[in-house]
Amino acid sequence: MAGTTPIPKKQAPPAAVRNAGPILTVLKRVFAAHLAEGDTVVEIAAGSGYHAAIFARAMPQFIWQPTDPDAEARDSITAHATAENLDNLLQPLELDASAAVWSVTAASAILCVNMIHISPWEATLGLFAGATRCLPSGGPLVIYGPYSLDGYCIADSNIAFDQSLKARNAAWGIRDVTDIAAVAAERGFRHEEIISMPANNMMLVFRRAS
Repeated sequence: MAGTTPIPKKQAPPAAVRNAGPILTVLKRVFAAHLAEGDTVVEIAAGSGYHAAIFARAMPQFIWQPTDPDAEARDSITAHATAENLDNLLQPLELDASAAVWSVTAASAILCVNMIHISPWEATLGLFAGATRCLPSGGPLVIYGPYSLDGYCIADSNIAFDQSLKARNAAWGIRDVTDIAAVAAERGFRHEEIISMPANNMMLVFRRAS
């Protein structure tokens, strides 16, 4: 019908579908140790919203707040949230990790999946700055993606991926765990875990110390 607003389309990138299960396994363990029923998890750079829908359904004891700076991504998140119709899955908020002011001011935990390598380093700095503002003492910040460790990529495929990222945007690229941990320490976070994940990825678990 002419003039009808189109219904946002749910997106489900193949990588998100593949890694949802392994990420969920880690989150259940980490969150069980640090969160209480009714606590809010803020997802930074939630992308398509596929993870938000999966994780909110699998962990109904937590409130899930997805965010993303991109309008098209937020449309997809909205479509997932509408389709799931879960009480604990909120509508997305616009949020740029690098911004000095966030649209959320408090969180019990923060999750960030596959943002750091496809954003300028300022986004990583902003992620930890924002987490410092939002998280209570002991609150976890969990990030996932491809990283190098002490200057070495863990697989040839990651080296090639890093080169392709930098060819697309010189400000992008696989970051080193040591550099990320240094930023975390400056912002008052303890680096608690490095967890090897499928497809040469890692999950890094930080907790706000003070």
